[in-house]
Amino acid sequence: MTLADHPPATAPPTATYGAVLGSRHVARLLAGTLTGRLPNSMVPVGLVLWITGGGGSLAFAGMLAALYGLASGLSQPVKGRLMDRHGQARVSAPAVLLNAGCLAALPLIGAGGQPTVVTAVVGFAGLVTPPLEAGLRALWPTVLPDLGRRRVVQALDTGSQGLLYIVGPLLASWLATAHGPDTALTTTAALGLVGTAVVLTAAPSQTWRPPAADGAAGRGRLMSAGLIQLFTALAGTGFAFGAMNVWAAGMAGTHGLAMFSGVLPAAFSTGSFLGSLIYARRARPGPPATQLITTSALFLLGWMPLLTQPGPRTAIVFTAVPGLFYTLIITNGFHTVDVLAPPSRTTEAYAWLILSVGTGQAAGTALAAALATRLYVLAALPAAGAATALTILALARRDLGTTSPRGRHRRPRQHPNHGNHGNHRSNLPPHERDTYVPVVGSPGHQAVRNGAPAYASAAAQEEWLAATRGQEQRAARARAEWFGKSPLEGTRAQAGPQWRPPARMGPRAAAQDASGGPSPSGTSGQQLRTP
Repeated sequence: MTLADHPPATAPPTATYGAVLGSRHVARLLAGTLTGRLPNSMVPVGLVLWITGGGGSLAFAGMLAALYGLASGLSQPVKGRLMDRHGQARVSAPAVLLNAGCLAALPLIGAGGQPTVVTAVVGFAGLVTPPLEAGLRALWPTVLPDLGRRRVVQALDTGSQGLLYIVGPLLASWLATAHGPDTALTTTAALGLVGTAVVLTAAPSQTWRPPAADGAAGRGRLMSAGLIQLFTALAGTGFAFGAMNVWAAGMAGTHGLAMFSGVLPAAFSTGSFLGSLIYARRARPGPPATQLITTSALFLLGWMPLLTQPGPRTAIVFTAVPGLFYTLIITNGFHTVDVLAPPSRTTEAYAWLILSVGTGQAAGTALAAALATRLYVLAALPAAGAATALTILALARRDLGTTSPRGRHRRPRQHPNHGNHGNHRSNLPPHERDTYVPVVGSPGHQAVRNGAPAYASAAAQEEWLAATRGQEQRAARARAEWFGKSPLEGTRAQAGPQWRPPARMGPRAAAQDASGGPSPSGTSGQQLRTP
């Protein structure tokens, strides 16, 4: 199979809402994950109502709610690592059973039970929350191989999660009011079980396995400079969101409108969902790091109107504006993780991203709470968090990478001796002649479009990429063998009399190379074949 055998690629699959949601398993995985993650937003409210309804203090109830969220967030990377090693069902199934069991046991213990026992049960329940979000992100490349459709569904996924923090607290409050706090906790446990079961019984989750680690590099450490800077920047994004919640409470107290403490976060979440819809319709291909920086800049600009101290009605609109870009930041953050993380540890990397945003949110809430009496300062804190995130991303642009995701649109490997001497295999050492891929634009590489190979189908592209990876591995081994000895010792006997360095290329060979004619070894540049 020659590289020129593939005609130009056909148009990519349609990436509309109907096409994406109509794809096999997509609607089921989305619905199951959202249902299974409802307890994350219901448990804090349910615990507060359960403790206070049983005569406990609000301070103790708030501590339990914070403990549950903190334990859930801190354990995410560990559960992601286990999922990368053992698969999704072996991690999420025991986790959801233990989590639901703890939540269902709380009514049996009673709100007036031993505080130490209640605290231990709540903390353990947080530690064993099933990692559904990170697991779903790891499934999308298998369910939707097309990158355009994957962008759409990931944006919808991120935007829909914002609605969980509107629906969840309202549902928990209604259940506690209508049927009692014990029923609210029991229902929360049941929802987690049902949602997780829907996901784990789907075929993609049952058959999913992480990519095998490729040598020492695949088993190496996860945290590169780019990932560390990315997670730090996204913590700044979470900081803005956490500070906004306290600013909303301050606005409610200033204007005497108690409902504003919930209306303004709901406006932000609504803007986030609308942003996901717009992004899904208008997304353009491009390096995720570049899109991440652009959307972070827009996120910062969206917070600026809050500095004008708007009135109640105007504040609702102003709060929705940065929400439009929040989904875009998180979505492109996940895409950047796809580029930077080792393929065998992507679920763990997703979990670190989730933890980073949650940690930033907690920090923003804590700092804003300490400055709750200064409304002008509260209005500036979200912008400060967004500015920090943008600054880190801009400085880390090179480490984040500006190329397309790994394994996509890869340029063929170029030999360092390419230049005025052309790109014939005759200019390479013997061990590299059979692993050579012609450079873009050369006679041996005709199927090129926009600096990347064009293929008739995704299968043809994957076939070529697999061959390229094999070429690179064989070339690396050959170089190690070739340069294992000094170039002055034994090279003539190993190379044979036919090899010459590029500087000795004669006029006849150069003319043949420029015209695509036969090389000295009898192989035409037009007919170079991949193994």
